[in-house]
Amino acid sequence: MTSTITSNQSFVTQLREQIEYPHSGVLSKMLLKDQVCQYTLFCLAANTEISEHTSTRNATISVIEGKGLLTLCSENIVLEPGVLVFMPANAPHALQTAENLSFLLILSEKASDKN
Repeated sequence: MTSTITSNQSFVTQLREQIEYPHSGVLSKMLLKDQVCQYTLFCLAANTEISEHTSTRNATISVIEGKGLLTLCSENIVLEPGVLVFMPANAPHALQTAENLSFLLILSEKASDKN
């Protein structure tokens, strides 16, 4: 399910109804994309590890359910429902899940790209 917004359209979904945990690894669903942002629901099985990597875009994580550990620029951040994390572009980060974990990832343009 992907919706691409190109004008003044609205988009509504119940995130909890979109959650599907895989038996192992990661399941991602791009929910919405416009000219500036991409909104993707990530569902990670318990005991999943994503090795350190970077992104060329700013990112925001909003945790929906579950628990995990995000290492962002060598700082450990506990991911649990209600936690919001902003990751600047090119910041090294990795993720480990203690249990099933779901979050909304929003990728946006770097501020410097606007100049």
